[in-house]
Amino acid sequence: MATLQNIRSKGPLLVIVIGLALFAFIAGDAWKVMQPHQAHDVGEVNGDALSAQEYQNLVEEYTEVVKLMRGVNALNDEQTNQVRDEVWRSYVNNKLIEKEAKALGLTVSTAEIQDILKAGVHPLLRQTPFQNPQTGNFDKDMLNKFLVEYAKMNESQMPAQYAEQYNNMYKYWSFIQKTLIQSRLAEKYQALVAKALLSNPVEAQDAFDARVNQYNVLLAGIPYSSVVDSTIVVKESELKELYNKKKEQFKQYQETRDIKYIDVQVTASPEDRAAIQKEVDEATAQLATTTDDYTSFIRSVGSDAPYVDLFYNKTAFPSDVVARLDSASVGAVYGPYYNGADNTINSFKIVAKAAAADSVEFRQIQVYAEDALKTKTLADSIYNAIKGGANFVELAKKYGQTGDSNWLTAAQYEGAQIDGDNLKFISAINNTGVNELVNLPMGQANVILQVTNKKAVKDKYKVAVVKREVEFSKETYNRAYNDFSQFIAANPSVEKMVANAEEAGYRLLDRADLNSSEHGIGGVRGTKEALRWTFDKAKPGEVSGLYECGESDHMMVVGLVSIKPEGYRSLKSVQDQLRAEIVKDKKAEKIMADMKSANATSFDQYKSMTNAVSDSLKMVTFAAPAYVSALRSSEPLVGAYASVAEMNKLSTPIKGNAGVFVLQVYGKDKLNETFDAKTEEATLANMHARFASRLMNDLYLKANVKDTRFLFF
Repeated sequence: MATLQNIRSKGPLLVIVIGLALFAFIAGDAWKVMQPHQAHDVGEVNGDALSAQEYQNLVEEYTEVVKLMRGVNALNDEQTNQVRDEVWRSYVNNKLIEKEAKALGLTVSTAEIQDILKAGVHPLLRQTPFQNPQTGNFDKDMLNKFLVEYAKMNESQMPAQYAEQYNNMYKYWSFIQKTLIQSRLAEKYQALVAKALLSNPVEAQDAFDARVNQYNVLLAGIPYSSVVDSTIVVKESELKELYNKKKEQFKQYQETRDIKYIDVQVTASPEDRAAIQKEVDEATAQLATTTDDYTSFIRSVGSDAPYVDLFYNKTAFPSDVVARLDSASVGAVYGPYYNGADNTINSFKIVAKAAAADSVEFRQIQVYAEDALKTKTLADSIYNAIKGGANFVELAKKYGQTGDSNWLTAAQYEGAQIDGDNLKFISAINNTGVNELVNLPMGQANVILQVTNKKAVKDKYKVAVVKREVEFSKETYNRAYNDFSQFIAANPSVEKMVANAEEAGYRLLDRADLNSSEHGIGGVRGTKEALRWTFDKAKPGEVSGLYECGESDHMMVVGLVSIKPEGYRSLKSVQDQLRAEIVKDKKAEKIMADMKSANATSFDQYKSMTNAVSDSLKMVTFAAPAYVSALRSSEPLVGAYASVAEMNKLSTPIKGNAGVFVLQVYGKDKLNETFDAKTEEATLANMHARFASRLMNDLYLKANVKDTRFLFF
């Protein structure tokens, strides 16, 4: 139990670490490739296909790991989508590494993994529960002890819940081990690439100078915004010329879709609101007379805020209740009132108020035997022995446990769904006095519990809350459904949908470059079928049927505008971007021509030109682009010019990002740092290593990756 809790307490950090390392994960035989181009394949990398069944197995495996780390029984749709994406990314990236490593002869030996386990410093190992309590580091001996215990485990002689925990722990470790192996292979490959990008003393000196040499610069310029766009003419031939010059920048590696869609969210009618208000009024009246079993009562009235018979901090309750808590008295009912933040009608009753510890330290011995009678007998024996003066820790060790103390804080359980044995256990910890001993029956086991310390006493509350969302009725939904269905039937093409949506009271939305790897449309849940239609069946100009989606409160229709195939984007699709660039260049030419005709020879003359702006820039370096507030732009050429300019010499006009400007360096300085070639080279090596990681993108582009998961999931 303590081990499992240790995992859960480190869950968020562990999710981050595994998220970073997961790309190196291959789940054993699941990576074996089946025949390509079959209908059951969800994707392909370098011609190797991943079947839907293999992919689903990987998703289920990682789902169990995430559930264990987060201490939850299920994942919501968003979390499941995240898991699917992580598993797919891991498959793709690992396939890329696998191919390169094989060509280079890179492998990971058993001895290497043993050395990693022995060192115990790898980020993945640091987040496991196998930590030495004195050093806080990974302890290989603790891992080996667990593996031995697992191998000897007899599931028939222990409670099912403990057997399940041991099995989950073993699966968790197996996952970490696989991830560790593949992560190591990726590390070796990237280290090899990084070492190929060598630094040298000349580069080190240049990098040092670029950082420590600083300049003070005067700038005078004319922004492009001072030239009216309508005065600039862009020819079709100029667009084509620039397009051909930059064509490689417009290469599209995945097919996408441009769509128009209507998303209808159904809301409650005035009649629906009145009906819910009546129900809350009745529940509020009953709440005033209720004196016990608030848990059942709150459940019976359909409240969105369940009652838990524990004292909670004020902040654990809904924010609208917290804001009104000081205005209510114990035993009295407050409300009903409407809360717009969550669209609910509410009332509440402060059942009790007390000063209670926010943190409780306790230790425990879990007791279980072949049957309930033997468990009770053994628990009574241990309880009486401790009562008689026996050492708690020594007895715990006798039964294979540490007897160590742990802290339970209110934050660990407030806001969670607590009932049954969990409620019983937490209540016992909170209600037991310091140094008191409790023999607590818990399902198939008993727990000998002793509270050793309490601290942080605060005012706490038991509050019964009636919270009802103002929901639409079935009649309201059916009316909206029928109206929307009639609109779709009358407008079966994108052209008609565009022409008539506004008049019918619907808002038409646009989405460009929709990708099949997305999990829906418009951020609305449950729109995978609409996405599948868009990529698998739709033709340009067609309109889909009506999709019911969201939390059963949305309806959607999709119209396919165009298909953007893999390859080069058309001139038409990028012409606005190209036109903006040409306009900027022509404005620069015009401004430079005006500067030339003005015959300006001094900084003050440039500064006094029509529409000119000026600025004084300090501590400019070659290593970083200078931000010019007068132009509201970052201008890399300022540092480049300053690094080679003569003192107090005016530059010729320079075409920048936001305008044409002249520069004059009036001061130079140098940071008080001593050049150290080894330090500079080490810094450059780290920069090269980051660059090496970007090579993964090049490998991806060459691997002809196909992602057709949208057809299955």
